[in-house]
Amino acid sequence: MTLLYQNPILPGFYPDPSICRVGDDYYLITSTFEYFPGIPIFHSKDLVNWQQIGHVLDRASQLNLDGTPGSKGIYAPTIRYHNGTYYVITTFVVSKTGARRNFFVTASNPAGPWSEPYWLENAQGIDPSLFFDEDGRAYYTGNRVPPSGQMYPKHMEIWMQELDLEKKQLVGPTYSLWEGALKNAHAQEAPHLYKIKGFYYLIIAEGGTGFTHSVTIARSKSLTGPYEGCKMNPVLTHRHLGRNHDITSIGHADIVETQHGEWWMVCLGSRPYGGEYRNLGRETFLVPFVWEEGWPVVNPGKGVVEPRMPFPNLRVNEIPTVLTRDHFNAEVLDMQWNTIRTPRKDFWSLTERESHLRLKLKPERIMDEVNPSFVGRRQQHKNFSACLAMEFTPRSVREVGGLVLLQNNDFQFRMEMTLSRDGNSIVRLVERNGGLECTLVEMPIREAKLYFKVEAKGQDYSFFYGENEDEWKALYLNTDGRILSSDVAGGFVGAYIGMYASSNGIVSDNYADFDWFEYKELNES
Repeated sequence: MTLLYQNPILPGFYPDPSICRVGDDYYLITSTFEYFPGIPIFHSKDLVNWQQIGHVLDRASQLNLDGTPGSKGIYAPTIRYHNGTYYVITTFVVSKTGARRNFFVTASNPAGPWSEPYWLENAQGIDPSLFFDEDGRAYYTGNRVPPSGQMYPKHMEIWMQELDLEKKQLVGPTYSLWEGALKNAHAQEAPHLYKIKGFYYLIIAEGGTGFTHSVTIARSKSLTGPYEGCKMNPVLTHRHLGRNHDITSIGHADIVETQHGEWWMVCLGSRPYGGEYRNLGRETFLVPFVWEEGWPVVNPGKGVVEPRMPFPNLRVNEIPTVLTRDHFNAEVLDMQWNTIRTPRKDFWSLTERESHLRLKLKPERIMDEVNPSFVGRRQQHKNFSACLAMEFTPRSVREVGGLVLLQNNDFQFRMEMTLSRDGNSIVRLVERNGGLECTLVEMPIREAKLYFKVEAKGQDYSFFYGENEDEWKALYLNTDGRILSSDVAGGFVGAYIGMYASSNGIVSDNYADFDWFEYKELNES
């Protein structure tokens, strides 16, 4: 019986994957935009089972996201290994209209620590990559507006310049490499250079990150070109499969050869459900390819990424099961947890109350582009349950604590404990849609310790609460979850679920204590 693996290999908001192999070990990283820590790094022995070993950008000195708008921040990193050193290069998008600044960091151990950023001057574009040639020289590739100007909207070219590894700056002449395979396609980006059997291969993304996304390739005998496009371009896309296909938006690829000579491609894609809605964001998929007459043929005979595919010719290396319930017993937060933007003022603690996560109420609100008192994780399944135990005594109508389902600051659900205007404790569900808020329901409660739960079955999200874990009361059933998709909210990120506390604009020394948080997939039935 053929052993199969399940796509995506990293479910949930893990876009723009980049991969490298060092001996028998594989390392993979993805984008994180406005979330902190930045750039999760994963390790695998078999390309299918991945275990997170750290974050590349885990210190405030490396990543200052203060004031960074939603879906800006860290874009499309690339990981490479050369002479005992790991390199990660990425783009920091400062604002909606501001600079795109590129930098790289290094480490001798992929689990970290990683260096402080080396900011590159005059490094245009987004989605940069590094290429190390056989002579040891390093080169930067990125995208930019062609020197002759744009012929149509979002018309870009791929360019290259040498990187001096000692000076840690770009040096020498710049080279225009390729304007892509599809002259009416837009957003030529995400370049990766490789040298394979005497050819330099350039793989890029074209068509944007949505439904028309694609992977194209060109090659040259010379590093600086000219590059010849493959006549089979795009070598991978799903746009011809229609908008109702199970997997859409396939593109943004990186490739790796196994120690046994197999070739594999990681790429991003989305799994829309309930229509063309992608609450899970852009995820990481894996697909094999072979070389025919010097060009890649992806998933021969089918040409697409499938939900289930034959396992690589590598020994299966299962990783420890991630616990569904976090009891907050560790000295540091588990790697699944993130904050929005760089955390300031030590708003959370694992030590002030044993086996609890304490969130201190900050004036900042999750409805604004700030660093609120929020600790969350990715939604990774279409059908899921998330629940928590919280102890909180609000002191005013402004103080809130509870569970948040978040797409961005303008699109979210908040299940909050707070006070009513007459001073009684209540639990309420707030829907924020396009920046407009509506309290869907509120109920009186008596206890300071509450249990909150959300269950999603497709795009139907139901909310429950209880004064003990075994007796759930329905708060609001079957509300439409589509506002948690980027197709409604805009941007590039997937939905998050987490714990939140705020004093809504006033200074407070109050806090909410979370005993545990549980997330698990639900069966479709």
